[in-house]
Amino acid sequence: MVIKPEVLAIIPARGGSKGIPRKNIRDFAGFPLIAYSIAAGLQSKYVTRTIVSTDDEEIAAVARKYGAETPFLRPAEFSQDNTTDLPVFKHALEWLKENEGYMPDIVIQLRPTSPIRPRSCVDDAIQILIDHPEADSVRGVVESGQNPFKMWRVDAKGVMHPLLTVEGVKEAYNAPRQQLPTTYWQTGHIDAIRPRAILEKNSMSGDVIMVLHIDPRFTVDIDSPADWIQYERLVREGGLEMVTPGPSKRQFPKKVALLAMDFDGVLTDNRVWVSEKGEEMVAANRSDSLGLNILRKKLGIECLVISTETNLVVKARCDKMKVPFLQAVEDKETALRKVITDKKLDPAQVIFVGNDTNDLPCFPVAGYAVCPADAQPDIIAKADLVLKLDGGRGAIRELCNLLLDRLTQPKLKGME
Repeated sequence: MVIKPEVLAIIPARGGSKGIPRKNIRDFAGFPLIAYSIAAGLQSKYVTRTIVSTDDEEIAAVARKYGAETPFLRPAEFSQDNTTDLPVFKHALEWLKENEGYMPDIVIQLRPTSPIRPRSCVDDAIQILIDHPEADSVRGVVESGQNPFKMWRVDAKGVMHPLLTVEGVKEAYNAPRQQLPTTYWQTGHIDAIRPRAILEKNSMSGDVIMVLHIDPRFTVDIDSPADWIQYERLVREGGLEMVTPGPSKRQFPKKVALLAMDFDGVLTDNRVWVSEKGEEMVAANRSDSLGLNILRKKLGIECLVISTETNLVVKARCDKMKVPFLQAVEDKETALRKVITDKKLDPAQVIFVGNDTNDLPCFPVAGYAVCPADAQPDIIAKADLVLKLDGGRGAIRELCNLLLDRLTQPKLKGME
């Protein structure tokens, strides 16, 4: 009989972030940043408890909402700008032992600032530690982007000295990269540690550190607003098989037969002008109409608007765009299912674009769900693709361009 080890995931998340205020609970691609690390712990086959160590009540509340435990609030003395990981983890382990009589066999660190993790990352690290009882820890690494054998230090007189030397290689800094040892950079995805290293050796790694190689595509460390924008885009468009708090993002379809869309907030900017007579007008984008026309002619993709709106403005705009429409539809999900059945379409070849909560039931019906950049948070969280442009401001044209790009040049875009 194999005894399953007790594995504790600790997510350190203090409230006093300076670079990006409140970053641990700020929305990142549809979920609070910390939710990604919580999901990594909860979805692991080995992790038995997932705890957030924080000094902040609001962060603790968000953590509990996404399934983590917050058995204590971290003392202020361990929540300073210069606080290292070691006192945070010692405090957590000692508190749990003293107050609950609890001591895990393995503790893992899941940093919120490295939210983009391969799905097997956590379990792979734990398995390595299980397989190597002599090891104190496992650390995720990627190959160094810059080789330290070509780096320098400069003395007080301004004279350069090589940072490292290589035995048998004269002037390593002038040698071809192939002659130099391969070096690695530690990432923030995962550290798996035996508690003895923390409590007895006063170390977050111990003496024997095993390696977990991480795919470089997942290398993310969010420290600045620019990082935030860059890595949100990676989550939404990178096609990575990563841990997420919500449903996994589906892959962009290789073939599309139908593009179905909501009207308000997708083909309009969601505003309405009302005259004293009750007449309504909306704002749309001419480029959307041109994009849809190109889709029909070049790719043969059918287009359809499904709207709950009863105003004749829907008919007027759709007639102008020459796009078929279903109007005054209370149950969009049923309507979409009927269209797919009647046209004998493969649901995997159907894209649906929506922006508000009444569009959510259509997302699992279609093979791929898309939303404009200004969609409601629940929609953004569940969409397979979030566009860069807002509804009524070119979002549909952006999607049309993407379809033309990916479906007419699959080999060039790695979509084969």
